[in-house]
Amino acid sequence: MARIGIQLMMLRDHIAEQGVLPVLERVRETGYSVVEVSQIPMTAQNVADMERARTELGIEYAAISAKTTAPPSSQDQTLADHFDLLVEEAQTLGTSMIRIGMMPIEAMRSPEAFFAFCDETEQYAARMQEAGISLSYHNHHVEFARIDGRTLLEHLREKAPSLRFEIDCHWVQRGGRDPERTLRQFDGVLDMVHLKDYRITLPPAEVLAAMDAGDTTAFPTYWQGSIVQFAEVGQGTLDWAPVIEQGIASGAEHLLVEQDLTYGRDIFESLAMSRAHLVELGYGALIDG
Repeated sequence: MARIGIQLMMLRDHIAEQGVLPVLERVRETGYSVVEVSQIPMTAQNVADMERARTELGIEYAAISAKTTAPPSSQDQTLADHFDLLVEEAQTLGTSMIRIGMMPIEAMRSPEAFFAFCDETEQYAARMQEAGISLSYHNHHVEFARIDGRTLLEHLREKAPSLRFEIDCHWVQRGGRDPERTLRQFDGVLDMVHLKDYRITLPPAEVLAAMDAGDTTAFPTYWQGSIVQFAEVGQGTLDWAPVIEQGIASGAEHLLVEQDLTYGRDIFESLAMSRAHLVELGYGALIDG
């Protein structure tokens, strides 16, 4: 049965301040028991606390995260330098999934650089399969740019046949595609789905005030960027029931609530709002297990 959980990235600042266990206790109190680990330092202490939360709190781990490469100064774990450690951490936390959250910026420099990234990713995905781990790629909107008439996502899927996918519904929508149809296209290679809504906003009072005061850049800046927001599930424009049904039909094992920004709202309130909407839609059993 597919499970609904959350992306732990949203709570990285809380974990930095309070530690893993208190935050995961609060996650359980909010009504979730499945988490995906991203942007949380995988220190020995944090991994030990995650393992403890699995035993003591019943936390389940959908996946952990890795990059293909990172600058020498980075503390992030990479498939290039920490392959065996990543497999060990996944096994310790009871997950068989590792995900790449984004391609490196270097891969965007040219078609040749992107295709090299595809080849590199295929090698890691094939090695992970041998270790009993599936390697998934998480999209943003940039993957809907085209090279030779085909999207980057299409090229990646073709050139890295061992790779699995984690489809983010907000970024699909922002990339000009339909989330439900996209999930259908990834039938059979879909591991996870990000449940992140897509909100269109009216201009806030400060933008209108600046415009009235003669600022000719305030409204164009809002129109070109800030009009689109991340949103709690059910607080945006996406029609979630058919999206979730298609995600499950296409094979997703985990559907994860994620919200990059909450615009001043407490993140736990946002998580509760998303949960309430999912329960209202009839998916409470996927959250509660």
